[in-house]
Amino acid sequence: MTKHRFAVLDIFRGIFASMVVFFHMGPFADTPILNNSFIQNSDLFVDFFFVLSGFVIMYTYQSISSANEMNGFLKKRLFRLYPLHFVMLLLFVGVELGKKLLEGHIAINQPDNINNNLLTFFSNLLFLHSVKLPGVTDVSWNIPSWSISAEMIAYLVFGMVIVYISRHKRADVKNAINILIVLVSLWALHRATGNFELTYSFDYGFLRAIAGFFTGVICLNTFQATKKYFTTLPRSFFSVAETVVVISMILSVSFGFVLKEAGIVYELVFFIAILVFSFEQGIVSDLLKRSAFLHKLGTYSYSVYMTHALLISLFNILFIRLLHFSPSAYSYLFIVNFYIIYKVSQWTYKHIELRFSVKKK
Repeated sequence: MTKHRFAVLDIFRGIFASMVVFFHMGPFADTPILNNSFIQNSDLFVDFFFVLSGFVIMYTYQSISSANEMNGFLKKRLFRLYPLHFVMLLLFVGVELGKKLLEGHIAINQPDNINNNLLTFFSNLLFLHSVKLPGVTDVSWNIPSWSISAEMIAYLVFGMVIVYISRHKRADVKNAINILIVLVSLWALHRATGNFELTYSFDYGFLRAIAGFFTGVICLNTFQATKKYFTTLPRSFFSVAETVVVISMILSVSFGFVLKEAGIVYELVFFIAILVFSFEQGIVSDLLKRSAFLHKLGTYSYSVYMTHALLISLFNILFIRLLHFSPSAYSYLFIVNFYIIYKVSQWTYKHIELRFSVKKK
């Protein structure tokens, strides 16, 4: 059976990956285009990725019923994520070596980054850099990649849960199990940190990912259970719902400095957003689908996410440190920087992502 491609959700993946890019440009810039509350809290879109991942993975792999099938699923996901992660990790090692060679010749930002060490190299290499490890005090190497580690751990939990439900014929309580996993993850996060925030990465990022991922699993189950009813509703309903959802996401992220303290808010906002846009029936969906660029951006989103930290750093060295552009020049330089990231991602998608991915039969 041919699987449906949720084109609008894929477009949102590209848009929000771009928001994370702008979030990481912000510290180098002095312009309201990047230094505003929406961009400064756009790291929260990582939680959108977790929820969306749970939605899409559940849709694609909900028929897993044995250990062999689970192993096949994990292999496909590993080959989907790991090659680009590995290449980027090696490039960051090269950058650290290059900094040592150039030190004394040009101004180097963080000539001795204590977080990029042998321990964190191996934690990155083994996909464990979203787990709290002794001696690790911050994100390291390719900073955004912690979430890829967290997602891989969520895949492992998902595989075990879906096999358990199939083997023990517990489909009747699958949502209860998924809700329990979300609640246990949030409880564990609160027990470990003493608050209800979600924005953890190198330490408890895996718990954040599990909570978001299984929120997405519940969202897919909700979509399938309500699809027959919602597809009978008029187009105007979806146009209004999509508009309200977009405004809600913008406002909730913009007020992130306050709302982050109640992190579950974002799980709910992104749950509703993904559910509404999964039907692709409203005016916002139509507008998004008309853009060929946004479709491509969605396709390249993983590469955009994984390559941007290095490219922003190199761009900053060239334009700010060597060519002495002022931070306010980012009011237009951000376009140049993003274009470079997009073109590099186009290349890495074709030559790394597609080359090493395991095709689903």
